[in-house]
Amino acid sequence: MAKEVRVAYFADSFHEVNGMARTSRELDAYARSNDFPFLCVRAGNVTRNTVEGRTTTVELRRASTSIPLDKDLSFDPLLGRHLLRVRNALRRFKPDLIHVTGPGDIGLMGVYFAHHLQIPLVASWHNNLHELAAHRLHIILEHPLFSFLPKAYADFITLLTEWGALEGVALFYKLAQALFAPNPDLVEMLAELTGKNVHLMPRGVDTDLFNPVKRFRQDGAFTLGFAGRLQPEKNVRLLVDLQKQLPAGNHRFLIVGDGFERRYLARRLKRAEFTGFLDGEDLASAYASMDLFVYPSCTDTYGTAVQEAMACGVPAVVRDQGGPQYLVESGISGLIARSDAHFIRGVVDLMAHPNKLPAMRTSAREAACRTSWTRVCQDVWNVYDTVPGLPCPRLAALLH
Repeated sequence: MAKEVRVAYFADSFHEVNGMARTSRELDAYARSNDFPFLCVRAGNVTRNTVEGRTTTVELRRASTSIPLDKDLSFDPLLGRHLLRVRNALRRFKPDLIHVTGPGDIGLMGVYFAHHLQIPLVASWHNNLHELAAHRLHIILEHPLFSFLPKAYADFITLLTEWGALEGVALFYKLAQALFAPNPDLVEMLAELTGKNVHLMPRGVDTDLFNPVKRFRQDGAFTLGFAGRLQPEKNVRLLVDLQKQLPAGNHRFLIVGDGFERRYLARRLKRAEFTGFLDGEDLASAYASMDLFVYPSCTDTYGTAVQEAMACGVPAVVRDQGGPQYLVESGISGLIARSDAHFIRGVVDLMAHPNKLPAMRTSAREAACRTSWTRVCQDVWNVYDTVPGLPCPRLAALLH
């Protein structure tokens, strides 16, 4: 890098179990290991400031009235009570730029300070919020309470919600001088929506932790695995349809994660083990003990769980929408399905021809080993070095 960049990083998710949190923790660890000046503002169990070397951490406790967004994530509309603490930390740190992870409560605070203190702003895209909003609304409209609505009208409301949410999110990202996105489709979409420079920011994987040697099951049952949030937008109900098409035999589902859809799945999957959320060695052992990773989500921006499973030598079957399709080479390290029906047929075919799996396991492991967190973080800091020293643009200017 031409100069040392002082980065203030505002993370909407840090301690949780998701791709955004994992990326935030890796960037924080990379700054620490290289002794880069780094200020990380994030939510925590207690409100406190800590300084370790050249890394400053500001943790903000969310209020009990926070609005739940997911199993382990919420939005605190009263977070502004911490503004003075964060402003004082920023003035002491003197950042060259502010990096926000999205339009959450912490991210919006970062945008406020970028505008108020006239600091260049960088933003990264981690979740397809417009699609998540549409999926959640679709589930609500399926409730018997709304059965009086014609299907065409319900579909129109859902589509309108997705379009409106995308417009709002695009307005947020237009505030930044530079953007990051986790897959090529989102790089292209964001560039078109905002007119900004958008840089690809994939995710790495710990290939020492996630390793085929962690396999512990030897009972011969073919294990179909899934890991992630059990939410409507993950399309997990397709696993029930998949079960109906599976041939009779010795097989099971291993479901890692939790969420609103767990009860639905638990009632309908006959041979399934639900572990809840796992991390570290327990998660690695769960992945390594799967024979095939089945991931039907169409809304993932990247697919961290897919990459971790592949690092454990587990071929993955994914949909052709979203980030996971860029991690799998169809027919080599898994299968990319063109539809839900194709997804089911592909799983059934691989179970019927297990001789295809050994080569796929090797290819899956090799593919996962190609991307390291060190390389990802190096590329992010290289982009930081190129961000122009322009203040965050005024929102009013973007509305005209």
